[in-house]
Amino acid sequence: MNSCRVAALQYCASATAADTLPRLLDMIARAAARGADLVTLPEAATFLAASRESLNDIAEWEDDSDSLRQLRAAAASHGINLLVGSIFVRRRDDHRLVNRCVLIGPDGRLSCQYDKIHMFDANVGDGRQYRESDYFASGSQMMLAHADGMTLGLSICYDLRFPALYRALALAGAQIITVPAAFTYNSGKAHWHVLLRARAIETGCFIVAPAQCGTHADGRRTYGHSLIVSPWGNILAEAATDDSNADAGANDDIILADLDMARVKEARDAIPSLTSQATFS
Repeated sequence: MNSCRVAALQYCASATAADTLPRLLDMIARAAARGADLVTLPEAATFLAASRESLNDIAEWEDDSDSLRQLRAAAASHGINLLVGSIFVRRRDDHRLVNRCVLIGPDGRLSCQYDKIHMFDANVGDGRQYRESDYFASGSQMMLAHADGMTLGLSICYDLRFPALYRALALAGAQIITVPAAFTYNSGKAHWHVLLRARAIETGCFIVAPAQCGTHADGRRTYGHSLIVSPWGNILAEAATDDSNADAGANDDIILADLDMARVKEARDAIPSLTSQATFS
């Protein structure tokens, strides 16, 4: 396939998967009904816990996740590729939590997974300290995925600030790079649009960035403004987001765009920066 219709979902995840999944499954069904071949969900797709303690209590085992079973069934039911932006799961080998992106095929099988490499340890001026490295084990491998003949590069949220990862994904063959996120409101309003457009321009890839939006159970506020960006850096679709309303669910949206892979080659032929590398002494 040389083209696809992609959907990016924007919503405010609840504190538990049990509360989030009914709304999420309905949104997936509506995106599929609008012709999406690839449906993408944000980071923390199934829940954002109210506290570290509750996160430890409700995180599912990587090989025994009811949330994933339901999402796999949804992908198979609708015959779509479903990118679960990330879920919080516990590894069997060392019992560590990981922030994991999963691609599910139209047959409901898991086709690829990626563990977030860059941990969000930051202070963005919203009165909170973010220390993901205190909660999660970081991944160590970049990951390409394949869906309907197209090559996807996988990333998650804070990865966006590390352009070397995106260049490596593009050089390895990525045509679409996904950036599921739960970007904080303060950093989002300053950096979200410019960083996503920059990664698209630098790589000559489509960028698909489904995002959380609203105030969550732990008090954090996420930015929203889910985007789909062309390889030339043009915004093809942006979720309707009312920055004056941070209520949970107030900015739920589904955006879609038709992606033609010929645009990737055109952008890279026009500005061949991927194949040019300066030598410094």
